[in-house]
Amino acid sequence: MGIRVCKFGGSSVADAGQLRKVRAIVEDHPDRRFVVPSAPGRRSSDDVKVTDLLYRSHEKTARGGTIGSLFEKISERYRKIVADLGLDFDIDPALAEVHDQIRNGAGAAYAASRGEYLCGLIVARLLDRPFIDPVEMIHFDANGTFLSEETQAAVSDRLAREDSGVIPGFYGARPDGTIETFSRGGSDVTGAIVARGVGAEIYENWTDVSGLLMADPRIVEDPRTIEEMTYRELRELAYMGATVLHDEAIFPVREAAIPVHVFNTNDPTAGGTHIRRSQSESAPTGQITGIAGRKDFTIIALEKTLMNAEIGFGRRVLEVLERADISWEHIPSGIDTLSIVLKSDVVEDRIQSLVDEIYAECQPDSIEIYPGIALIATVGRGMSHVPGTAAKLFGSLAEAGINIRMIDQGSSELNIIVGVENEDFERTVRAVYDAFVPAD
Repeated sequence: MGIRVCKFGGSSVADAGQLRKVRAIVEDHPDRRFVVPSAPGRRSSDDVKVTDLLYRSHEKTARGGTIGSLFEKISERYRKIVADLGLDFDIDPALAEVHDQIRNGAGAAYAASRGEYLCGLIVARLLDRPFIDPVEMIHFDANGTFLSEETQAAVSDRLAREDSGVIPGFYGARPDGTIETFSRGGSDVTGAIVARGVGAEIYENWTDVSGLLMADPRIVEDPRTIEEMTYRELRELAYMGATVLHDEAIFPVREAAIPVHVFNTNDPTAGGTHIRRSQSESAPTGQITGIAGRKDFTIIALEKTLMNAEIGFGRRVLEVLERADISWEHIPSGIDTLSIVLKSDVVEDRIQSLVDEIYAECQPDSIEIYPGIALIATVGRGMSHVPGTAAKLFGSLAEAGINIRMIDQGSSELNIIVGVENEDFERTVRAVYDAFVPAD
């Protein structure tokens, strides 16, 4: 038998009822030996996540305020979970320590991480398994950069001493012991790191949906579940906005070729989504894997005659962005044109200075700025082998009266990205989905 690592998202640990489901799932399979919990999420649509309350506590302290009443909401949440589970566990000392640390000026990362930390203490007691603090083995450097290989070595060494355990997600530590976190949703990354560290047979990610969906259900009514997909497809969809898995969570498990299974805590018998390095070879059908996208990008479009013959032109453009500490999203190009796609919130206050510097550095004939662009990625590993795939996609948008502002397709032909106006985002997603997914 192999080892299974189970990560449970915020909805799965939101209250005592959900945590009983977690215990039943873990105890249902003896290979589910290591558990990675998130912080408690919303119990209802008008509820507040514990992590958000902790961030507010830090912000209030930073402004010189007191957090007594705000932190009491957090404390009551955890005390109720412990009481409803009937655990013989006094969580008050841990709550008092967190309160005092935040009140005394602990950083935002420390405050945010305590949601997972406190939940991990409860889950460890609920499952009667060792609590293992990530600060022992998940390492960041002094600047907060994640140290992947150092972490994997430390995780392998530490967990080799345990037959099972509960490891809170989302955080680790810098060399001086200061708490550091991954970006929001980073418990997925912790779970993947643990899975690789113990040589897991499967990494299970438990959430509140029965696998990844082919499109956002807020846009497409009742979209189909993706039953199987590859790491590369997951990376493309997660990066473009599919929110079930953190887009960086695949790297540790991909390197170790560990399959990822996404399951529903509220419906554990549902099939879910299985993610592997590659799928079995079969004749391509033209069926796409999924559609995802995001709004609010800005395109800087450059034009210069004989651009393709000018050595170093592209490098100089990118150096302007590098000096401004701005990363680019996409760079579609032609013989005499080059477009840089950037996140609008990163450049909106600096767009004119960027344009001025590009003119000074590269002397283009013209620069046009196109804000308010949405990007939609249509992803599928078989797309490049089926004639007419692009025609079907673009034809569906033409029929819907949607004007395409940008097209970008990588050499792997794993996906096709189109840029449209923000206001056309939802219509574009629906049009593409309807074109490729036959109605039941």
